[in-house]
Amino acid sequence: MLARMPASIAPPALMIGAETSDDAAVYKLNEQQALIATTDFFMPIVDDPFDFGRIAAANALSDVYAMGGAPILALALVGMPIDRLSPDVIGRILEGGASICREAGIPIAGGHSIDSVEPIYGLVALGLAHPARVRSNAGAKPGDVLILGKPLGIGVLSAALKKGRLDEAGYAAMIAVTTQLNRVGVQLGLRDDVHAMTDVTGFALLGHLLELCRGSNCRAELTFDALPVIEAASELARADVKTGASGRNWASCADDVELHGIAPWQQILLTDPQTSGGLLVACAPEAASEVLRLFHAEGYVNAAKVGHLQAWEPGCHVTVRG
Repeated sequence: MLARMPASIAPPALMIGAETSDDAAVYKLNEQQALIATTDFFMPIVDDPFDFGRIAAANALSDVYAMGGAPILALALVGMPIDRLSPDVIGRILEGGASICREAGIPIAGGHSIDSVEPIYGLVALGLAHPARVRSNAGAKPGDVLILGKPLGIGVLSAALKKGRLDEAGYAAMIAVTTQLNRVGVQLGLRDDVHAMTDVTGFALLGHLLELCRGSNCRAELTFDALPVIEAASELARADVKTGASGRNWASCADDVELHGIAPWQQILLTDPQTSGGLLVACAPEAASEVLRLFHAEGYVNAAKVGHLQAWEPGCHVTVRG
């Protein structure tokens, strides 16, 4: 679909557009400020309307943090089947989103709503960063260490929820991960030794890492055993619980990935679509310990070093070893 789009206008002030599949567009306002603009919305992945609103809002704001920016305001995008959902339920979704924006310190300054067949909620998120502090997914360097801020497995847990196979502890873990704001991205963007960032969302760890590798002309080596994974998701993946998107994600990246000693359940987690997933950071090796300390100090207790980057040579972009 995108291949048929005409070439877009690219004014000199547009620092980042669609070329590198980055997390947000970035427009230079002046020598001190760059505007970061993004949007994200989806249908419910949980039954509780308040939790749905929180997850959707945190997911949308994540793209601003992934660029090293600080959110300044949001606009709500609302599509609701008003003949099937009560005003109270719709109100709880909006309250959930507003609660996350209050946590981020920003207003929901407006938005747009329509009557739709299925519930849809999300945000337009706007943020600011110094033009020299914007962190693209295309700035990584050979030798960089890869750090992942949140554990994998959200898609597996959401699939289990739909099948009635997720217990209370698994649900609590799912909500805790998906509603944790990636606000550490603001501090990471201030570091010269952090070269690139992205957030792991719908295209899974492999898909978003591939975008980083292609944009940065690097290849990645991952160690599966180093990856943080939600415990309940690991158990469910072993039982072959997965989303339909997992297979599509693998089909889209298989030509660029080599797996060595990886079991089918581990491949599920590598291709598991994340909602409001963690930041994936490429930093200088001498900074890895300090970057990891910063993650842990800010409450990302599962953050871990998961691999490193090398200079790209013709062939695959990502190798994962068990």
